[in-house]
Amino acid sequence: MVNSLMQRVNFVTLCALCFLISLLVSTVEARVRHYRWEVNYEYKSPDCFKKLTMTINGKSPGPTILAQQGDTIVVEVKNSLPTENTAIHWHGIRQIGTPWSDGAEGVSQCPILPGDTFIYKFVVDKAGTFLYHAHYGMQREAGLFGSILVAVPDGESEPFIYDHEHNILLNDWYHKSTLDQAEGLSSIPFVFVGEPQSLLINGRGKFNCSSSSISITEEVCNTSNPQCSPYILSVTPRKTYRLRISSLTSLSALSFQIEGHNLTVVEADGHYVEPFVVENLYVYSGETYSVLLTASQDPSRNYWISTNVVARKPSTPLGLAILNYSPNSPKKMPPTIPPPGPVWNDTASALAQSLAIKARHGFIRTPPPKADRVIVLLNTQNKVDGYTRWSLNNVSLALPLTPYLVALKYKLPHAFDQTPTPENYDSADYDIYSVPKNVNATSSSGIYRLDFNSTVDVILQNANTLTPNNSESHPWHLHGHNFWVIGFGDGKFDIENDPKKYNLVNPIMKNTVPLYPYGWTAIRFQADNPGVWIFHCHIETHFYMGMAVVFEEGVDMVGDLPSSVMGCGQTKAFHGP
Repeated sequence: MVNSLMQRVNFVTLCALCFLISLLVSTVEARVRHYRWEVNYEYKSPDCFKKLTMTINGKSPGPTILAQQGDTIVVEVKNSLPTENTAIHWHGIRQIGTPWSDGAEGVSQCPILPGDTFIYKFVVDKAGTFLYHAHYGMQREAGLFGSILVAVPDGESEPFIYDHEHNILLNDWYHKSTLDQAEGLSSIPFVFVGEPQSLLINGRGKFNCSSSSISITEEVCNTSNPQCSPYILSVTPRKTYRLRISSLTSLSALSFQIEGHNLTVVEADGHYVEPFVVENLYVYSGETYSVLLTASQDPSRNYWISTNVVARKPSTPLGLAILNYSPNSPKKMPPTIPPPGPVWNDTASALAQSLAIKARHGFIRTPPPKADRVIVLLNTQNKVDGYTRWSLNNVSLALPLTPYLVALKYKLPHAFDQTPTPENYDSADYDIYSVPKNVNATSSSGIYRLDFNSTVDVILQNANTLTPNNSESHPWHLHGHNFWVIGFGDGKFDIENDPKKYNLVNPIMKNTVPLYPYGWTAIRFQADNPGVWIFHCHIETHFYMGMAVVFEEGVDMVGDLPSSVMGCGQTKAFHGP
């Protein structure tokens, strides 16, 4: 009888355990978020000027991905572009265990051919504000991008309080097609894309149709088109709002501000920031921030939201939106002139913001005290066989036909250049303030092989371009990792003394960081994510012209690759029917 009772108790316990397991499994399954996207061209007028725009399900910016930390995202992408390949990168998502879903064509996958469908599947392992965008040619510039907003898990809370949140996506906008622009960049003589025609806030801007030297019909440019009516951010008096602000500009660095309101910075690239207050927020391409805005001003009127070009001499008008105090004020234009924003070449102010970004107390992840390897990358323009290129240590990256991940996994040594890439440049004799002499300038598909779990420092050293007295800002983005931002400096990096000034106490972790004119930026990361990862300038034209390097780490630990990432170059033999 006792045995019978014990058996019944064990059976009940087992049933209860099975129920809990099934509940857990169903909860996990409920957090697999499926998206089905179709990429195509459609005529849009985001700044009142009608042009072919790259869309996802008819939208640009594309649909926002909403998820919780730990969720699995599955995105089925159908390429309905008539004549162009494509690929989509999930910017800020580390792709732990899924390096083939990183979306970098030529690095982690073959492109998605016209008419084909590719399925991306990955885990969002961290809460925060992230992005997605095309990673083929210069398609991001054509409108193929959007936001990924990841909430904290159930039972957890952010270390700051707010009532509501809004997503604000910034980008610059050109009227010429990316194919025409790419042709100019790849020509002799070189034809630069020039400055953008407009700045957009959440996909909306306003081009002055009468400002063009070319006669434009109302059918082509119509300022009454509702597609280009200003974005309106409605707030309730005395409420606090989290604004998730991201930039996917193709060329421009931006300053963002809201007339009469201060902003408190609390998050950067998915990492909590020790809060500090700004009047305007500098945002470089690929960066994401969360700021807190309190609706504390006179609620009887509206206020300008404005963004302006910095770090380049601008010829692009302000991007404008409206802060609307609802329901007190009608949705109409503010009665004031929009604030002009900071002076475009005030590098000191932008650098001061970068130096102010520290990891929030209680969320500090201390970096290793020293690096196992130091790589110094000189940022320059070069001439390679007569073509204008951007390069690092006088080497311009040329992506191979066979993706690095597949070539390394299946040991295809002839798929890319096996020549070791330079770890440094001739720093003793090189004058960063002069036009480069282009000695030994070349292009290569070579890579950096990193010891797995090693700690790596990368020093980004800026210099003069091919134009006298000109050094450009570069936002640098690393795939597959977050890195510590450990230092900034002016002039030439001193490898003996400057490391003594590194912040190893509370450095912020990011995935994108600016490099300022004639200065240097130092980052530290751990090579602990098996795969192949590109590190590149996030300006579209710079990346297109070769401003990137590739890191390999622990590829032998990567699991079997799906056949869908193959089918080009030497991988055709591995591609299933």
